[in-house]
Amino acid sequence: MKQIINIKKYGFSEEFSNAIPQENSLEPGRVLAQEKGFYRIIADKGEKLAEMSGKFRFQRAVSCEYPAVGDFVLVNWNESGNSAMIEALLPRKSAFIRKAAGESQKEQVVAANIDTVFLCMALNKDFNLRRLERYISIAWDSGAMPVVVLTKSDLCDDLANKFSEVSSVAFGVDILVTNSMEENGYKELLPFISEGKTIAFIGSSGVGKSTLINRLLGQEYLKTNGLRNDDKGRHTTTRRELFLLPSGGMVIDTPGMRELGMWDNDTGIERTFADIEELAVQCKFRNCTHTSEPGCAIRRALELGELQTDRWQSYQKLKAENDYMEDKESYLIAKGKREKEISKLIKKMPIKGQ
Repeated sequence: MKQIINIKKYGFSEEFSNAIPQENSLEPGRVLAQEKGFYRIIADKGEKLAEMSGKFRFQRAVSCEYPAVGDFVLVNWNESGNSAMIEALLPRKSAFIRKAAGESQKEQVVAANIDTVFLCMALNKDFNLRRLERYISIAWDSGAMPVVVLTKSDLCDDLANKFSEVSSVAFGVDILVTNSMEENGYKELLPFISEGKTIAFIGSSGVGKSTLINRLLGQEYLKTNGLRNDDKGRHTTTRRELFLLPSGGMVIDTPGMRELGMWDNDTGIERTFADIEELAVQCKFRNCTHTSEPGCAIRRALELGELQTDRWQSYQKLKAENDYMEDKESYLIAKGKREKEISKLIKKMPIKGQ
């Protein structure tokens, strides 16, 4: 295999190299951006637009098997100058996945092969602990390390209190405070960014993701907008895109998300709500529903104020949403099998008049 030069700077490690078949003549590349069916990729030979080959597209069973920003792919470079053809997707080491917005049974890979997820939340009217719990749950399931980034500290009059509130729901997660209005207000992020590592910025519109990335890039590359009259952010980022930083690390910018639906996030929910999971084990009955049973540790914690009602309700909501999606998936698989069986049965039936 030829010596890796450019792509190694973009996180192409021995782990990905070993996943390539020995009898391979395709070029490894990383997806930098995606827009309107095309991908912009980086490889040893440079940058180029690429599209999925017909064979690759046909072999994908679900949309999450399509390339996403951050993925490593094998491409036919097509030296003639036309777009390269993506022929294979290398196994992911991590993926931030949500239920696709507006779709009831489809998942969407937001970013792939990320090492750390910066979960950004502004310290103004965007501040929402329940949404943060949702973000942390999905981040833990991604395989990457979640880090909470509190932005716009200059707009907060009670920083100590807000920090304490976040600490109460972000168990085992680092919490950073930034102020993009100050020249060095982003430097809290630097210890988490290193050569060869990929960071994804996730958060609502207007929380300051693009501003922070511009600071890290050392130039005003990404367009930024101010706040609306209601103190909420305007959408500025319209696509996911990976950038190589001067420091050698990489960041992925993502559009603000109106919806962040759960998709097979049991493990993430359990880790995010470890306090509730530990309480549930202490209940007198193993199948306790936490409604009226005697000896219920959850009900007792709620009555004593040791567990906040809002947090308990948030846990119940995310669990119910996740269970619903799992049931939906099982239902669709079973439905598909039944339809195939019916189709086979119809084909075996004699045709009238014969």
